[in-house]
Amino acid sequence: MSDPGTLSSIVPVILSGGTGSRLWPQSREQYPKQFLALASERTLIQDSALRTAPSDRFSSPVIVCNEQQRFIVAEQMRAISVTPRTIVVEPLARNTAPAIAAAALAIDDPQALM
Repeated sequence: MSDPGTLSSIVPVILSGGTGSRLWPQSREQYPKQFLALASERTLIQDSALRTAPSDRFSSPVIVCNEQQRFIVAEQMRAISVTPRTIVVEPLARNTAPAIAAAALAIDDPQALM
């Protein structure tokens, strides 16, 4: 295990997947719950990004989403002035483990903590 003092940063990873089936009719396939304002004036994905806003502790987030939602993700991040490190687009939904692996591959700092 590496010394925590040598870590360059913590890279938040936000998994923005889902089919929008649990909160129907508000949530739907093209606009699932992470894009809805349920607990505050901001959407769930915006609140998640702001909880780990770039600072001394956190770097910009890696966001994993599907191809149809990449523009919604980008717009919602712009609305709160968060610039993602990258937006990883999944060609096919394959659940959590492959999404995390894709995010790990997108982080170019071997000393970073996800």
